[in-house]
Amino acid sequence: MFSRRSQAPQNKKVDTILGKDSNSNGRIEIGGSIRVDGYFDGEIKAAGDVTVGDSARVKASIRAVNITIAGEVVGNLYASGRLEIASTGRLCGEVKTGALCIEDGAIFKGSCEMIDDRELPKLPPGKVSDTAISGDEIGRNE
Repeated sequence: MFSRRSQAPQNKKVDTILGKDSNSNGRIEIGGSIRVDGYFDGEIKAAGDVTVGDSARVKASIRAVNITIAGEVVGNLYASGRLEIASTGRLCGEVKTGALCIEDGAIFKGSCEMIDDRELPKLPPGKVSDTAISGDEIGRNE
């Protein structure tokens, strides 16, 4: 009755890294995977995986195959595969994903819609998910 799609990250290779001391904004569109360890404000669209490190603060809409959050994220997320929120992770936003894993201690404020392969929307080239949620940032660790 229920089927489970593969939930493993697409690959372990990270093509782009925004370092711990980085402070960036804008739009990132990447054909592979990206790891964010600093501050980023804008939009991220990745053909692979997005990893938000435990020191990261991200205010962005994110579209990727798999998304892993260990830091803080404010924004709308679309993961066609799996969304993982680690015990140190904080997420405030709307989520559409194929699979969801929230560890003990993680914080998730928002809504989640579970999707299956038949419901995956096709975006025109260059389009990114809805605009990031505006509002207070969650639990700053400065």
